[in-house]
Amino acid sequence: MKTVVITGASTGIGRAAAEHLAAQGWKVFAGVRKQEDADALKKADPRIEPLMLDVTKREDVDAAVETVSKALNGAKLAGLVNNAGIASMGPLALQPADEFQSHFEVNVFGTLNATQAFLPLLGMDQNRTGDPGRIVNITSLGGRIAAPFLGAYTATKHAVESMTDSFRRELIIYGIDAIAIGPGSVKTPIWDKAEDKNENQPYANSAWAKPIEKFAETMMKGGREGLPPERIAEVIETALTDSSPKARYAPVPNKFTNWTIPTHIPKRWLDSIFASRFGMKKPD
Repeated sequence: MKTVVITGASTGIGRAAAEHLAAQGWKVFAGVRKQEDADALKKADPRIEPLMLDVTKREDVDAAVETVSKALNGAKLAGLVNNAGIASMGPLALQPADEFQSHFEVNVFGTLNATQAFLPLLGMDQNRTGDPGRIVNITSLGGRIAAPFLGAYTATKHAVESMTDSFRRELIIYGIDAIAIGPGSVKTPIWDKAEDKNENQPYANSAWAKPIEKFAETMMKGGREGLPPERIAEVIETALTDSSPKARYAPVPNKFTNWTIPTHIPKRWLDSIFASRFGMKKPD
């Protein structure tokens, strides 16, 4: 039985991945921050082992590594799925620095904390038996295309894309692979949480009030009509098991419109598309 650790598994992509992999016969350790989420996961599938895991707290990470290490009993960990993340909307010109920083604490340093801590189990400890494991980092369409009003979030996802490539190119000496999955819109609570945070519109008196309102409507619509998280769970399984996995997967709805065109046209053209779509223009 292969063993995988998934961070941010209480809802959305993380939970879907935990349930999907458990159904495929994996031993799943699912990281959550609240006991009620742990209880809900265990109730949904007794094969899932919840871990109380806040990736920003080194003591949580170390305790999780100890728990998983005991369960492995000298074998290597087959997979680490770094999924934990947060997102808040706001123009970079006004967004509080501490809010910007919190995105990096969770999305970037949390990913780094978990990866460094689990690397010995994945294969850096060569006394362990079995094949080296794989790191799967959940990034985003925003890891390649920086939308307005999600600068903090997309900055972290650009960083994780880069970290994934660096890990893959460094860890080749241990046979440990690192793979990025950058979904487009997914039906996940992360955007509902972002909507809750922006309900009182902290930027209502700014020059971006109307554009942010339009942008928020677009994001919420995309979040409710996007790919089901179970589809991303299937891609995660492929990344963990394919004999020749891609370095990056891009499960994006309406892929030609939302991925192929934006990644192949000049950036100034994309600037104009964003400006037009959200009602922004240069002053006369």
